[in-house]
Amino acid sequence: MRFQHYKRALALLLGSLSIGIVSPTFSQGPALTPTGKHPSLSSSAVLVLDQESGQVLYGKNSQAIVPIASISKLMTAMVVLDANLDPDEPITVSNDDVDWLRGSSSRLQVGSTLTRDQLLRLALMASENRAAAALSRSYPTGRPGFIAAMNAKALSLGLTGTHFSDPTGLSSANVSTAEDLAAMVSAAHAYPKIREYSTLPGQVMQVGKRSIAFHNTNGLVANPGWEIGLSKTGFINEAGRCLVMQAQLAGRAIIIVLLDSWGKYTRIADASRIRQWIEAAAGVRPATPKLVLQRVSLTHRHRHAARVTRSGRA
Repeated sequence: MRFQHYKRALALLLGSLSIGIVSPTFSQGPALTPTGKHPSLSSSAVLVLDQESGQVLYGKNSQAIVPIASISKLMTAMVVLDANLDPDEPITVSNDDVDWLRGSSSRLQVGSTLTRDQLLRLALMASENRAAAALSRSYPTGRPGFIAAMNAKALSLGLTGTHFSDPTGLSSANVSTAEDLAAMVSAAHAYPKIREYSTLPGQVMQVGKRSIAFHNTNGLVANPGWEIGLSKTGFINEAGRCLVMQAQLAGRAIIIVLLDSWGKYTRIADASRIRQWIEAAAGVRPATPKLVLQRVSLTHRHRHAARVTRSGRA
């Protein structure tokens, strides 16, 4: 597999981790025993754990060091918020914030001015690269100091398999492991703004003289059948399609890390399989057909609206 090019041997422990499939058991309440086979997932690296107990429920290549794309923006957000900078300070997008590496598009034109808080919202919700770049550039010690703060924060969290080279995730040198990302998601979940902004289904924002409708890059946050407390997607060719979430499943706070999925909807399908596996283990009855149809209809309407207003963002 392609991610093997990035794999190195690590002695990383997250609780009492054993690589492979682990039956869902929790520190509180009765132990859960999965019914049927474990979920067959297409993502190359996976980690699923109970946030409260740290119990690993499922692990697959969870120590492989791989590019993480825009999952990096969770660390970007933590560094911004840790600095306690003025959220209402206006910041103007400049040429220094343009993606000259990959030439990716952005709906924030050079010269657009937004507040720091608005940029943070767009970086987390819509994964706007220029928003993340502008946040790093406006850091008191500039972008180099910001990236240094990202790596210092990673070390403080014990993320020894993680390294950042830029604030957007456009660089394939931004790498981590599924284990490290589960810990990073747990740390990011402690920030109210990250929880709120990363799970906004969408928002219309005034950018100069234009009103622009931005949408979340994870369609599941608009699905009423999911209770998601934190979400972030990522994609560059080297990383594949990535997704991290904190969600309530079977009454438990569960962290899901899915890395290197190639199909457009594979990461979403994998998340749904994990949910079904955990809920079956807990004896949660599936939704009635009527409710499922309602959810599909609502999700379809949201996706249709996103297609009309979104400019081809993955």
